[in-house]
Amino acid sequence: MSYKRVVMSSGHGKHVRGASGILDEVDEARRVVERVATELRNRAVEVTTYHDDVSRSQNENLNRIVDFHNSKQRDLDVSVHFNAYEQVSKPMGTEVLYVTQSGLAAQVSSAIAAAGGFINRGAKKRTDLFFLNNTAMPSILIEVCFVDSEADAYLYDGNFEAICDAIADVLGGVEEGEITPSPPQPDAALHVVGKVSYFGGPDDKGVSASEGLAFISKVDEKPELFLPYQPEGTTGLARRLNPHIHYVACRWDYNKTPKLMMLQQVALVRAPSTGIEMKAFPADWGPNQNTGRVADISPGLMEDLGIQTDDEVEVIFPY
Repeated sequence: MSYKRVVMSSGHGKHVRGASGILDEVDEARRVVERVATELRNRAVEVTTYHDDVSRSQNENLNRIVDFHNSKQRDLDVSVHFNAYEQVSKPMGTEVLYVTQSGLAAQVSSAIAAAGGFINRGAKKRTDLFFLNNTAMPSILIEVCFVDSEADAYLYDGNFEAICDAIADVLGGVEEGEITPSPPQPDAALHVVGKVSYFGGPDDKGVSASEGLAFISKVDEKPELFLPYQPEGTTGLARRLNPHIHYVACRWDYNKTPKLMMLQQVALVRAPSTGIEMKAFPADWGPNQNTGRVADISPGLMEDLGIQTDDEVEVIFPY
């Protein structure tokens, strides 16, 4: 379903600040609102945006935002926020809150997760939020990602336009002239199904302290994969991998998947037992065929997929 008239507002206000960490919620929510609005207008959707530069208290802020929404003729109300928990390096993910719009919330959350490479926390019913309870039309509240997650902040910065485009595609339909991407096919450059294990990071004693990676020789070739420091007592890149980032190793055929391709594109890793699928960066060659496994993944990806060593995964590259 696409909407013809949408009102979008950023959470909090100029003088009533929201969460702040690596990202600032107020500043980034305003960026997202305006970029999504532009994309929706390209899809012939009538969009009105609002940012509160006046309120001095939380109560005034909430009422001013809701009053603005309710003063307009529209089909949908959207509030854009960013989540916060505590300073962490691991990915935390995206979610969309609702009272009545469960289907729409799930669609938007899934679209943001796919576009940004985030963990999809999904649609969450919340009956205690002023915006959702007091806007007169159907409404959703988007929590784009966590401002205090290093991984989320990196993914958000790198995929900002794709995230906004994905939101606009759900709310307004695909832009004229565009084609909706097809699901990845089994004839991809690499498509394997089988058992999995994990590797990499400071705690992986299965690799030596000096062990490197097959096709990444320097941190600055793919800095998003690595910790900002070399773990004590180590010199190799394998132990410097950030275990919370989603990465994968497979037995790549370099004729089909050359180094540059793997540095520029991502894989899809799916866990059939949980139904969860996530993007992952190619990081190394492996595992050895004698292990009987088809892939090694980061500890964080294994946790977020809800699986354990020797569970089954499907890997498709590129995605």
